[in-house]
Amino acid sequence: MSDPVPRWRRRKKARPQEILEAALDCFSAKGFAATRMDDIAERAGVTKGTIYLYFQNKEAVFKALVRESIGTQIGQVLEQTQAFQGPAANLLRMVISTVGQILSSTDRVVLPKIIVAEAGNFPELARFYREEIIDKGLGVMSAVIARGIERGEFRKVDPQHAARLCVAPVLLAAVWRTTFAQFDAAPYDYSGFLQTHLDVLLRGLAPDGDAPP
Repeated sequence: MSDPVPRWRRRKKARPQEILEAALDCFSAKGFAATRMDDIAERAGVTKGTIYLYFQNKEAVFKALVRESIGTQIGQVLEQTQAFQGPAANLLRMVISTVGQILSSTDRVVLPKIIVAEAGNFPELARFYREEIIDKGLGVMSAVIARGIERGEFRKVDPQHAARLCVAPVLLAAVWRTTFAQFDAAPYDYSGFLQTHLDVLLRGLAPDGDAPP
């Protein structure tokens, strides 16, 4: 048997993730602009100098957080779509349900809200999010729509427009959860909302106007 990894070494390997979790808490509470590296360090229980061992600046922390969470999920969805062999309608259900589950359950859902709020003062972050997350996500959706059209399973529509229609309600769910949910008299049924969205969407895409089974 190999010797166990020293405790300090295990801690060192876990530290970047601990810093990202602390940064998420700070960004969620204060926003990107108001959060200082000192705030992240205090939340993570490390010195500010320790953070600079892993991340060049606050922007690098935010970008790593986006890549580690939403970016990784999009990569996994892309792999699933490339390997999928069934009907396009089933693939579209899988993709939207997966993305919807991520946005309705994970604490990373606050990241799109932060980008929208801070885009005016930090356009480079908005550009990064557009290229790293939005463009890739729309690319996945467009490819699914195009596949359905080519196979005669969907009626002919502009895949770029249809991709945005696919994503819009999902983003609404994210905005609602991070902004308005606190005022709901009862927890909102995000799963039911997404299923209704899929039903309406697939009826609109079906060649005869009827949703595939």
